[in-house]
Amino acid sequence: QVQVVESGGGLVQAGGSLRLSCAASGSSFSINAMGWYRRALGKQRELVAVTDNDGDKIYADSVKGRFTISRDNAKSTVYLQMNNLKPEDTAVYYCMLRWNGAGGRRADSWGQGTQVTVSS
Repeated sequence: QVQVVESGGGLVQAGGSLRLSCAASGSSFSINAMGWYRRALGKQRELVAVTDNDGDKIYADSVKGRFTISRDNAKSTVYLQMNNLKPEDTAVYYCMLRWNGAGGRRADSWGQGTQVTVSS
């Protein structure tokens, strides 16, 4: 089993910035990809950004140019730098880790979520 823990959420005014962090821990495992999702009130969870082991990155159109995803492989940590935040970015942000464990079985682990609130 692999555990992931998010941090860095909070309350910020429109135009401000936040950096989210997600640290993975557990027994021996290999990471395939790490990413960020978010769920706003009354809406389904959506992909925000994801990065794989080759450094390829994909972003939701709504955050392109404002958010940046990065990884620190030595720390098994993924970050989401969020700049020029907008009220519509308000949501619970979840870290997702796709990994391989025993027998090469692929699985996904999710963090508990961290609240980001952007005021106007």
